[in-house]
Amino acid sequence: MTARRLTTAQALVTFLARQYTERAGHRSRLIAATWGIFGHGNVAGIGQALVEAGPETMPFHQGRNEQAMVHAAVGFARQSGRLSAHAVTTSIGPGATNLVTGAALATVNHLPVLLLPGDSFAARPADPVLQQLEVPYAGDVSVNDCLRPVSRYFDRITRPEALIPAALAAMRVLADPAQTGAVTLALPQDVQAEAYDWPEEFFAERVWRVPVQQPDRTALLDAADAIRAARRPLIVAGGGVHHSGAEPALRALVEATGIPVTATQAGKGSLPYDHPADVGGIGHTGTVTADGLARAADLVIGVGTRYTDFTTASGTLFQEPAVRFVNINITGFDAHKMAGLPVIADAGATLRQLTEALTGHRVPAGYESAYTAAKAEWETLVSAAYAADREDVRPTQAQVLGVLDTLVTGEDILINAAGSLPGDLHKLWRTRSRDQYHVEYGYSCMGYEIPAAIGVQLAAPGRPVWALVGDGTYLMNPTEIVTAVQEGLPVKVVILQNHGYASIGGLSDSVGAERFATGYRFRAPDGTYTGDPLPVDLAANAASLGLTVLRAQTVRELREALATARTSDRPTCVYVETETDDTVSGPPPAQAWWDVPVAETATRPSAVKAREEYDRQVAARRRHL
Repeated sequence: MTARRLTTAQALVTFLARQYTERAGHRSRLIAATWGIFGHGNVAGIGQALVEAGPETMPFHQGRNEQAMVHAAVGFARQSGRLSAHAVTTSIGPGATNLVTGAALATVNHLPVLLLPGDSFAARPADPVLQQLEVPYAGDVSVNDCLRPVSRYFDRITRPEALIPAALAAMRVLADPAQTGAVTLALPQDVQAEAYDWPEEFFAERVWRVPVQQPDRTALLDAADAIRAARRPLIVAGGGVHHSGAEPALRALVEATGIPVTATQAGKGSLPYDHPADVGGIGHTGTVTADGLARAADLVIGVGTRYTDFTTASGTLFQEPAVRFVNINITGFDAHKMAGLPVIADAGATLRQLTEALTGHRVPAGYESAYTAAKAEWETLVSAAYAADREDVRPTQAQVLGVLDTLVTGEDILINAAGSLPGDLHKLWRTRSRDQYHVEYGYSCMGYEIPAAIGVQLAAPGRPVWALVGDGTYLMNPTEIVTAVQEGLPVKVVILQNHGYASIGGLSDSVGAERFATGYRFRAPDGTYTGDPLPVDLAANAASLGLTVLRAQTVRELREALATARTSDRPTCVYVETETDDTVSGPPPAQAWWDVPVAETATRPSAVKAREEYDRQVAARRRHL
């Protein structure tokens, strides 16, 4: 057996460069690039190894914030269909702990990212080392152990030879559609630099085939029987539709059967908005049409959805007494939710076989005509929310989306994650292609959008990529703007200035907390944050980081600025202060209830009233058994 003498870090980089995925004959490099910020925990190990390997072996991207680097990697992985991912390396201490939020986001959303944080000395010649957390009751604990609960696989490489099984296990998890998420290999700084005679076979090219899991025939036929027996079936399309590339199979099924399709945030775009069977988003931010169908559905067919409380209102929305569930999902954990009939398999494979099993079946004509008419009525409401009677006034948030709607094609990709924008986008956005709508709502992480746009742009060069952010989200994590400028990535950042946490402000009002500490304002004489808006100039901040900034004060200026940004070949920002009066233009209110507990006892009238409404709504809760 021949051997190659390399450091552990050099061996890891060499190994990663030779890993591939393959699905349905399409091969991708599994780890396409590495992000990094260097310090004493990784500069002499992974840093030196990357220099030695060179960009031809392992491309490298320089980050500004560790959490943001993970977000960029996640954006890349999602746009790449989970077949290709990025690695992220950090020093020990704060650099490593800054990974935790990004790791949780990746794991919640089942998106692959490889984390390579530095760690304190394995041999402990210096103890405690700089930035080391000392735990009196356990000598083998470091801050990297914070990553265990948010990782799908975790290992600490305390000897060079331990890298071999750990690296192979890491690749297995990253490539597994049912298990993927954040994978962490903690790398003690002395082990990174230690040399070892590695077997040459470790560096052989490996192809990790992503299986297309077929459905159990009995479960499939049971599902078909349930659909044939239903009078008002409804499909809930989740992110699994996109992950499995099941959009054509879904379209074929609904066109054959007439079953309407609603979508979660992750599943929006499973059908284009103008398809007759697409009835829009479901849940608290859903459409009138979709939520009305959900209340009356006698069979709900979940395809790749986790049934989270906000995006599907799963505990209160499905009100038909006899409602039952069929759940098509790659993971048994999700397939068994809602006491549903589980079909544990790839969404595309299952939908294709289900279409064959349902040959000749179609929903009642009256049901189809009713939801078609309701869909047309909803589109009228969307057009009204988008419309601006005058071009010389400040736009509402809905009108910003309306102007953008007139400019984009199916090539454009919209990225959002938090605040009030996800609600408006879920209700209103007219999705034109399977991957246009990129709203991260599994974790709904503020600060995701700008770094994710960089990752998406890397995966989709030549396509217009938009990061839509409110002012609260922008202030959370604008640092990767510098990376976009450095890399010459023409992302388009749209900053909507609404002076604070507008979404939580509305929620605060509804639960009796009176918008406490949700506005970006000076203190008033009574000590509350209800004074004038803060004189913060986010456009100037974006310009200082290198963006070309276009300010828009009216609907007309907004239209011109967005059109200019769309064709720009460099990173560009459109800054617009929005009209906050929702009576001017806005989407219809929530059509499903979100269970946010309200104070059971209070003296302030707003909280007392909110509790009365909570008690009324909570009576609709049910467990589907």
